[in-house]
Amino acid sequence: PGFPAHPHRGFETVTVVRKGLLDHSDSLGAAARYGEGDVQWLTAGSGIQHAEMFPLLNARADNPLELFQIWLNLPRSKKLVAPHFSMLWAGSIPNVQHRDLHGRLTDVSLRAGSLGSVHAPPPAPNSWAASNDNEVAIWTIRMAPKAQWTLPLAARGLSRSLYLFRGASILAGDQAVRVGHVLGLNSGMPLLLENGDLEAELLLLQGRPIGEPLARRGPFVMNTELEIRQAYSDFRETQFGGWPWPSSDPVHGAGVERFAKRPDGTVERPG
Repeated sequence: PGFPAHPHRGFETVTVVRKGLLDHSDSLGAAARYGEGDVQWLTAGSGIQHAEMFPLLNARADNPLELFQIWLNLPRSKKLVAPHFSMLWAGSIPNVQHRDLHGRLTDVSLRAGSLGSVHAPPPAPNSWAASNDNEVAIWTIRMAPKAQWTLPLAARGLSRSLYLFRGASILAGDQAVRVGHVLGLNSGMPLLLENGDLEAELLLLQGRPIGEPLARRGPFVMNTELEIRQAYSDFRETQFGGWPWPSSDPVHGAGVERFAKRPDGTVERPG
């Protein structure tokens, strides 16, 4: 299972694999197997094809997979930069822990952004998140039953949302939020979170709006409809560099070792 070769242009994918493994292959000749907390930060830029396959390595049992893929727009000035991917291995991703007055734990994992003096690993170099002024944050927040924690304020005018994806319900200020729902937040105000009876997990997404026109269709995110049509035309003509793999859905063998192979052949592994 998975997503065989398909193109992107004009934005980034930030893929957070919380459970299981994902096999990446792309039109630059790069490949990776990552998961169990790893993050891939892919800048599509001027255009890339990639495949995202889910290897079924356990032949005797289920192969569970849980991930988020976040699409992060690029500003006009970076829409056509060279494609690039970064690996944020699980061991490099920091956590901030807080215990409330009753000792109940809230654990915040930082894939992007900062919390107090703790900083996430650097994003891809051409990302909107690469400038601290844009205050991009991608956090997952795990709260013990009945735990309380105050989400700190950020700059005013940011886009900020909180998605409860596991648990039962939380109280966000005076707003009750049930699992499977998203809450839009005022970034310029702190927010007291009070969890319900089950352990809860939330996804926080935050960033300064780019403030440019947006045109999107299928796998392309640009500024105008004309640029979208040009993206389709360019892909038909160039295939964004072609596809160097023998199939549209490559899987990287039966081993479980995680790695990233760059277009120049350099191999990187988790520390």
